[in-house]
Amino acid sequence: MIPFIDYPFVWLENATGAFKDELKLIFTILLSYPLAGVLKRLPDAEPAKKNLFMIGVSLFYMVGVFDLWGGLRTLGVSAGGAYAIAKFVQGPYMPWIAFVYLMGHMLVSHIERELHGIPGVVDVTGAQMVMVMKLTAFCWSVHDGRLPEKDLSAFQKDRALPVVPSILNYTAYVLFFPSLFAGPAFDFAEYQKWIDCTMFDATVPGATKGNTKRKRKIPKSHRPAVWKAVCGLGWIVAFMKFSSWYRLEFVLGDAFLGYSVPRRIWYIYALGFAERLKYYGVWSLTEGASILSGLGYNGLDEDKKPRWNRLTNVDPWALETAENSRAYLESWNMNTNKWLKNYVYLRVTPRGKKPGFRSSLATFGTSAIWHGISPGYYLTFLTASLVQTVAKYFRRYIRPFFMEPDGKTPGKYKRAYDIFGLLATQIGFSYIVAPFIILDFKNSLILWGRVKFFVHIAILLSMLFFNSPGKAWLNQKLKTKVGRPVTAKGLHKPPSASDFRGGALGLPDDPMEEIEDIQRELFAKKKEVMNRFNSVNTTSKDK
Repeated sequence: MIPFIDYPFVWLENATGAFKDELKLIFTILLSYPLAGVLKRLPDAEPAKKNLFMIGVSLFYMVGVFDLWGGLRTLGVSAGGAYAIAKFVQGPYMPWIAFVYLMGHMLVSHIERELHGIPGVVDVTGAQMVMVMKLTAFCWSVHDGRLPEKDLSAFQKDRALPVVPSILNYTAYVLFFPSLFAGPAFDFAEYQKWIDCTMFDATVPGATKGNTKRKRKIPKSHRPAVWKAVCGLGWIVAFMKFSSWYRLEFVLGDAFLGYSVPRRIWYIYALGFAERLKYYGVWSLTEGASILSGLGYNGLDEDKKPRWNRLTNVDPWALETAENSRAYLESWNMNTNKWLKNYVYLRVTPRGKKPGFRSSLATFGTSAIWHGISPGYYLTFLTASLVQTVAKYFRRYIRPFFMEPDGKTPGKYKRAYDIFGLLATQIGFSYIVAPFIILDFKNSLILWGRVKFFVHIAILLSMLFFNSPGKAWLNQKLKTKVGRPVTAKGLHKPPSASDFRGGALGLPDDPMEEIEDIQRELFAKKKEVMNRFNSVNTTSKDK
């Protein structure tokens, strides 16, 4: 660590009450803005200079600011191992070998943090989580680059790497400083298009009518970058204010019991909102720095103006106003959702087949392990999975009553249904994600108990109703309303293979359907074994 660099942060820690390392993290992200401006102005024809600049800045952050020599070694082991696997291992199992290697190494870091982590101290785990997404995607891209083009989807063709990149390009990709500690993650093909400026190739109107010219340069991005910085700082200031009002220690203390249950529920909602503000701030700031570098560019809109949403990781407005669980989850940690879908869920699915319970189970397990090993994560994931099932029941059997018979036009009371969905989603998820903040198993259950386990009770009652004659009664009412037969799935036909999507953050869309799929497969396997057994017995008797 650079001598004396701690002094201003120690002073700020005493003045604000924030942890020193958290202040350092904000400092490095803010410093990334002017450095990203310098990076963008390095010669486009000399990408090696850009790569070396990025590597140098990241090393300064890790060693000069945070003194993470051990963390640098950890990232080196992961990145070096993934590169060697991608370059030297041939065959279809290469990306899976890399996946197991990277996830296993990260799991060791999670265990180390769980056993010896210090609250408020930045370690390398966050950077390693971002890197796991980048490097598993990298290995799949190398694998896709070795396959015939006819065997690839449009997404795979866009990300495929026919040639393993140089070590310099790869290292700079791993150590892209604007998103080093907190993301967002992105694919190497996107990085390559950015570093060689092909990302910015566009046909624009020329000076003479009917002519066109080629434009190959990074469009001006200071305005969207500054806006993200302003929003990010605003979120951080709001976090500091709200976190002083709503504290985790209070909800676990005796004074909290003096509140009425409705007030406790409100407090838990506010506590979760305060926690989200921190992520809104950090992700907005890192996205802004990435935009300033040019990597946030995502083509032109209908008005031929640049879009800067390539690396958007959270949509605060969509999340805070979400009226159902899917909208809520898909607005959060969006790049992780994309990674889980494109590099786990769809990769587990055999080519030409519809994703099934194996894909959902693999995605769910990957998401859980990727987040960490604290019990609170698993309490949240398991409860959210059950909520997904209940939400799907409501969409199938309750929502149509608030729609016109065509199923598309909102009915007279649709707004009332939407308001109910908004309240249920926001209040319900504040309860569900509380263990994600607490992390400890016992304290998570204590907090849930202090609000009478109201979400779990609602889940239980809903499941009992929708697995009782009440569902058949609803189905009959719906049939009368729409004037046509109702499928076993409600008013909607089952999704086709092309419609099928992995659940957000690895959560299955409907765990009960997954369990039914497992039961059907086990029954079919049992029947197959019995048929073989009977066939063998018949053959033996004939002899």
